[in-house]
Amino acid sequence: MKFKLSWPAGIVIALTAFVIFILSFVFKVTFLDEYNHHLVSEEYYKDELNYQDEIDKMNNSEALDDNVKLVKANEGLEIVFPSEFEPSEISGNIAFQRLANSKMDFELPIQLKTHKILIKDENLLEGRWNVKIEWKAKGESYLLKEKLTY
Repeated sequence: MKFKLSWPAGIVIALTAFVIFILSFVFKVTFLDEYNHHLVSEEYYKDELNYQDEIDKMNNSEALDDNVKLVKANEGLEIVFPSEFEPSEISGNIAFQRLANSKMDFELPIQLKTHKILIKDENLLEGRWNVKIEWKAKGESYLLKEKLTY
């Protein structure tokens, strides 16, 4: 038995299939948690007002002879602070932000005995991280923002 299809019926079937295809994507993005869309920061507008302060802190960091470095080590990620400051003078915090899953974000206070901090492998999953290191030494504020693929 042959099935005969006229060209107007083919156009209607093609358009219907296309609409169903598009609506399936709209459904996925709207209702499924894996496609959860959210702002990078919950306090977006507050962060925007303080952006000039961040620029000033980043300029202070770039003016240093030796800026903060992120180095991959065998045990994890090593954060090396400038040797021109004493470790006891440095304070602040380190924020790790995972864009794919905000539940994996974490912050650490900076408490140094040497110029290095080690973040162990079990704390960092493979993938893309945004690292924000905000620190103070000798009354000056510094900031390093870096995108890291671990």
